[in-house]
Amino acid sequence: MESIINREIITDKRICRFLAVTVFITLTTLSAFVRIPLPLTPVPLTLQTLFVLLSGALLGKRLGVFTQAGYLLLGLTGFQVFTGFGSGSLYLLGPTGGYIVGFVLASFFTGSLFLEGKYNWRNAFLRFLCADFIILLSGMFWLKIFLSCSFGQAFLLGFLPFVPGDLLKVIFATAIFNKTHSRIKASLY
Repeated sequence: MESIINREIITDKRICRFLAVTVFITLTTLSAFVRIPLPLTPVPLTLQTLFVLLSGALLGKRLGVFTQAGYLLLGLTGFQVFTGFGSGSLYLLGPTGGYIVGFVLASFFTGSLFLEGKYNWRNAFLRFLCADFIILLSGMFWLKIFLSCSFGQAFLLGFLPFVPGDLLKVIFATAIFNKTHSRIKASLY
């Protein structure tokens, strides 16, 4: 039974990479609809950062960026993939635009952090946490511009409310990564 489970169904690595990118674009899109409005901030809490972080860590920086840039391009071309069924370039000029751009940056950063090395729970958690802060900082800086507010106000509106939820997503990302990374990387490279 174990030999059946460990057997690769698709042996062409290019097809595996294409499918992996497609799956992560789909997961990022679907997780945009897990939306929790937060009081006192124009930005909702979503599940997207979990899949942004995992796309970089599991697929590598090149495919991770390709995944998140693909998600961004789908939204820009009119597909309603952003939170609240949003799409188009004007959506990126709204309060969540900085976070979406941060997805691309964080995916690259995560992929860079997980290039090589041994991954125990603690160092994987810290790597995901650093990458998550890129999303939060990108969103916070954009909110500062969008709302014409001070850095302190932008921190209170665009960073601090998301820390508890993002800590949970980082914990889940770490657990998923530790269980799946060796198998997924073997399938892709």
